[in-house]
Amino acid sequence: MTRLSWIIAAIAAIIVIVIAVALAGILQPGRGPGPNYATGYSGMIAAEKLLRVPVTGIYPGGSTRGLSPDLQNPLKDDPDAAARGEKDFDSFNCSGCHAPRGGGAMGPSLSDDKWIYRDSAANIYLHIAQGRGAGMPAFGAMLPDRTIWELVSYIQSISEKPGATFGTTTSLHPQSPNIEQIPAGKMDTATPWQFTEPMPPNGEQSGTSNTDR
Repeated sequence: MTRLSWIIAAIAAIIVIVIAVALAGILQPGRGPGPNYATGYSGMIAAEKLLRVPVTGIYPGGSTRGLSPDLQNPLKDDPDAAARGEKDFDSFNCSGCHAPRGGGAMGPSLSDDKWIYRDSAANIYLHIAQGRGAGMPAFGAMLPDRTIWELVSYIQSISEKPGATFGTTTSLHPQSPNIEQIPAGKMDTATPWQFTEPMPPNGEQSGTSNTDR
């Protein structure tokens, strides 16, 4: 055989092998190696660091060695992250459980300083990504990593300890707070507690009284 014949025969053999391998994968899909899910995470913070974020504040001997309790939001210096998170909050129907502005309804309030679990940025991220007991779904397989961090930015922007000049959370408990945040339909803002007003004692609208009705 000439050299050209050997080259043509080698190419033909390679083509046959490639076709055979492809057919084997189609006819027996379970035989080949599956996707490597362990290395599929490509978030803004390395998975091994998130794994070290504790969900509790109780540490053996009081030592946090080997843990990352103070992991920061990678979007903390992004001035528009909270505004994007506000839109995400409504787009993915977070307000359906937690009420507009995170005031609290079927799901707990997110706009005060009371937390069932921990309130660090990384813990809020894990609440959303992993889900929690009592009805919080795990959105990690549905939402992009950056979207979850935007939600963290928004929740942190509205999660403040109520004070005399700041206001208290509008939710079912209590039903009649003395100060309420601006209604969701009145202003588009990621910082609703910057716009508060006293609630009249009998629940009438601002600027009116019972005698005006």
